[in-house]
Amino acid sequence: MVDTKVTLSGLVLDNPIIPASGTFGYGKEYTEFYDLNILGSISFKGTTVEARFGNPQPRIAECSQGMINSVGLQNPGLEAVIAKELPELAQIYQKPVIANVSGFSIDEYAACAKAMDQQEQVGIIEVNVSCPNVHDGGMAFGVLPESAAAVTEAVKKVTTKPVYIKLSPNVTDIVSIAKACESAGADGLSLINTLLGMRIDIKKRQPVIANKMGGFSGPAIFPVAVRMVYQAAKAVNIPVIGMGGISTAQDVIEMMMAGASAVQIGAANLVNPYVCKEIIEELPHLMEKLGIQRLEDIIGIVE
Repeated sequence: MVDTKVTLSGLVLDNPIIPASGTFGYGKEYTEFYDLNILGSISFKGTTVEARFGNPQPRIAECSQGMINSVGLQNPGLEAVIAKELPELAQIYQKPVIANVSGFSIDEYAACAKAMDQQEQVGIIEVNVSCPNVHDGGMAFGVLPESAAAVTEAVKKVTTKPVYIKLSPNVTDIVSIAKACESAGADGLSLINTLLGMRIDIKKRQPVIANKMGGFSGPAIFPVAVRMVYQAAKAVNIPVIGMGGISTAQDVIEMMMAGASAVQIGAANLVNPYVCKEIIEELPHLMEKLGIQRLEDIIGIVE
């Protein structure tokens, strides 16, 4: 028998498969397809302090080998997530979950993280630094080492649970940002978030998405994700959760060989709601074929 267990900052997962934030909601819809407790963990929909209705429609555009979304962090807000969504999630999923939080100021990040830290079922806090800083010209926190570190430091001050910073790929040097987050106290990293993309309706002669641009995800971005995970994992001494275009068990092995300790499955859930289940079932067979006894033995094995 092969061993699919992995560890993230002391949290032991039965397997490395985690649905990515924003592609799995709070899990309820997927209970129609399989028992969610087979999953390693769940990163639930990103939470902001205030409720958000999201961006104007249309906000989804299909692409070859992927999709663009500009949902705009639609969520019911911190209070409603804690009062309603988390208790309901606890009824269908009995393992620790990953709380994805966002903010438009450092204070908002800290407030969200502090509240999530107090929730018993939250095992890891995942901080999305791809949000615009409304107090500093609208530039995303995650594009500069200094601002990413500032968010990390603020969140770490108000939390006791492991904090993973979710990095944007829309940067020139992912390594400097990864190192800055580690130096500021991050317990781990998640990457990559979506690439910035755009589609144009050639009949209407205007962008497909109302917001013009959005986050590009899906199989097309997988090689970029592997490269960035490899670079970041080699540069830091904290765990990395890899994501970006993963849709098969082979992709999981490849991402882990690049340096990921666990993986998140995003856009593939929207195409095939059974994808996480299928990968979890296929993983042991693929490990046997490749002569892998323990999944943790291959993390970062590529030099």
